[in-house]
Formats: sequence, C-alpha cells, structure tokens
Amino acid sequence: MEISEIRPDEYDRAAALWEASVRATHTFVTEADLDVFRPLVRAAFPEIAQLAGLRGDDGLLIGFIGVADGNVEMLFLDPAYRGRGGGTLLLQHAFTHFAATSVDVNEQNPAAVGFYEHHGFRFVSRSTHDTTGKPYPILHLKL
Repeated sequence: MEISEIRPDEYDRAAALWEASVRATHTFVTEADLDVFRPLVRAAFPEIAQLAGLRGDDGLLIGFIGVADGNVEMLFLDPAYRGRGGGTLLLQHAFTHFAATSVDVNEQNPAAVGFYEHHGFRFVSRSTHDTTGKPYPILHLKL
C-alpha cells in the first residue's frame, strides 16, 4: 500500500469508497440521509485543504484522508481493506504531512472512536448533531 495525491478524475472513486465504508460502519445512517450526504461528500473533495489517497498494490484507490486546519475531516477505507493497517497509514500521513491534531467522529461508530483513541486522541467535547443538523452525536477529539 502507498499514499499519494488523489487526482480529480478519482473523485468519483473516492465518493464510492466513502459510501461503501459508511454502509459498512455507519449502520445508524438512514438511506434518506445517505442521499443528502452523497453530493456533499462529492463536492467536498476539490475543497478540502489536504487530501491523500491510499492505493492498493495495483495502484487502485482503496481509501483516503482529508484534513483541514489540522482537523481530520474524513478518513474512509474500502471495507475489504479494514483491519489491514491502511487507516493507520493514512492517519500517520496526516500527522506527518498535514499536522493533524483533532478529529470529529460519530459517537455511534464505536470502532472509529476506539481507532482514534488507540492513536492518542482524547475526548474534548460532544455535539448532539452533526454539521448538517442531523441527530448524529459527534465526539470532538484532540491529541
């Protein structure tokens, strides 16, 4: 696995990875909300300050991380690659190259909360709704 920039022609692939990952890990998100989030996520790729992709041995994009102002805004992996160290590689890249020091994570995704805590993040505060106003509690974590 290697990390490199995501090209604009890969944004659709990244959006598909986001959706596959959310379906596998965010079972609390409704289909209607996925319909709301899908175009927002796709539109975020060109806007995110720092974006890196994880590639499999064949060079195909299998995950990505996006950071803005030191906050991990998105980290998603192809579900087939979960548990193989790709998330850790992406997060370490964000520490080293993007100066990431914080993350906002869905409270209802305990695996993600545990992942970030394992990498040194600690609870700072909690919001009852996500940034779109949906009732998905968000935990704000910092190193």
